[in-house]
Amino acid sequence: TDPSGIGERDGWQKELVNFESTIVPSVWNTKLGLLDYEGAAWYQREFYTEGGTLRFCFDAVMTQADVWLDGEKIASHYGGFLEFYAIVPNVSSGVHTLTVRADNSFDSQSIPMTFVDWYHYGGIVRPVTLERLYGICPLNCRFEYELSADMKSAKARVAIELYATHDASDTLNVEILGTSLSTPVTLSEGESREIYTDYFTVSGFELWSPESPNLYQIKIATSTDDLYDRVGFRYVEIKDGALLLNGKPTELLGVNRHEEHPDFGFAFPPSAMRRDIDIAFDMGCNTLRGSHYPNSQIFVDMLDEVGMLFWSEIPIWGCGFSPASLCDPVVLERGAQMHREMTKYYYNHPSIIIWGMHNEIPSETAESVGMASSYYKLLKELGGNRIVTYATNHAMDDVCLEYCDIICLNQYEGWYGGSINTWDTFVANFKERRAKLGYEHKPVVISEFGAASVYGHRSFDTTRWSEDYQANLIGHCLELFHDDPMIIGMYIWQFTDMRTSLEAGLTRARGFNNKGVLNEHRNPKAAFFKAKELYHKFKT
Repeated sequence: TDPSGIGERDGWQKELVNFESTIVPSVWNTKLGLLDYEGAAWYQREFYTEGGTLRFCFDAVMTQADVWLDGEKIASHYGGFLEFYAIVPNVSSGVHTLTVRADNSFDSQSIPMTFVDWYHYGGIVRPVTLERLYGICPLNCRFEYELSADMKSAKARVAIELYATHDASDTLNVEILGTSLSTPVTLSEGESREIYTDYFTVSGFELWSPESPNLYQIKIATSTDDLYDRVGFRYVEIKDGALLLNGKPTELLGVNRHEEHPDFGFAFPPSAMRRDIDIAFDMGCNTLRGSHYPNSQIFVDMLDEVGMLFWSEIPIWGCGFSPASLCDPVVLERGAQMHREMTKYYYNHPSIIIWGMHNEIPSETAESVGMASSYYKLLKELGGNRIVTYATNHAMDDVCLEYCDIICLNQYEGWYGGSINTWDTFVANFKERRAKLGYEHKPVVISEFGAASVYGHRSFDTTRWSEDYQANLIGHCLELFHDDPMIIGMYIWQFTDMRTSLEAGLTRARGFNNKGVLNEHRNPKAAFFKAKELYHKFKT
């Protein structure tokens, strides 16, 4: 660790001193003595390569990452939940040293900010891989398509990010569902460029849906390199106050999930990811919300495979934002860049039907309009066929509702004020406000609601903090929302209990946000079984 920030001054990028071994991916907070450490930490390892042009790929580093190869800086990246890479040409054969400085410091310009309702883990939290490039290499692709009116064929094109290790001309081949096309390409040494194929027609596919999650392989190749991905064909839209998936009205039955575990932090193992998905299916969910940051690509791949709808957003958790910070050009650009990276790397996932711009910013203030309007425009331009929205906790005075496709409300009647019975009044009052604003065409999703309970605490009197109170509240809400034609979906807050800031211990029992329908070790509470009963009932 480098709490005083002296590492680069003292040459740690060349050789670490006083180090101990660790595992990557991991968070440093699970090491004894580092639970509450916030700041910089350095990682270093030696590796052997045959040399040439190397591409170092980082799936996620919390939150500011700086990377050196043999003491020379090769990359800097801001944004803890998004991937980045560095390409280094002319690397000699032999043993080399890779060094990474990860810094999870937070301040008034960081995303997320200092105050959030989850834990500020630090470290290299997702895998690091090394690729050896030669020739003209496809690095990333974006499969764009428009379905025909009968949804049996699609007009498509592929945007492909290319890199050339030397001056070269080659043929770029794209194959999908028996359709192939070739595009000649010429790049100079070290050139990186995105090209589009011509439009072409694809047919012979079955639509992707939760009931039939059909995926198809796309292959992109030159004579020296190839890239494989999987895509699905589906169409989502808001029409006549409903969410239509492939023309079929769909009710969102969901839960908010943090990709966090007390034993692993954000370095969440793939086997545990799959278990979470299995539990969510057993609960009756057809959708998850990735609260409040892009989840692992591995996890979203799994959602594509099994047919679970997904809401992906960036970590603007707005309760920590002041109105002034919403206008800060550094904050605005950092958020915009995170949106650009999220849409770039997650574009091909058919499970993602919602892009989330931000969560609970001070959207009752005039300062919020600039952020909401600019991010909405950006995601509509870059995000493909997705719903764009944000979650507000200012239902009755939000001034940004123009800038969303669906209205998403975070409300905690019966926990932060009110009672279980005041939920009915809240829904009626918002319905009236929506009509006055002229937004009847915008359906509503209750994006957060719930109550906390301590696992194992049962009560005949259904007192707060008991599993019984939580189950009663969630049961009342689910039936209320399901029966209201204005509301097209619901996301319970939250899937599991999860660690939050140590300072929150006075208001968050055990230092955890205890609103999970499971505890942090995935043991079910009474609310899980109530939600399971109702979600399965709603589907029949």
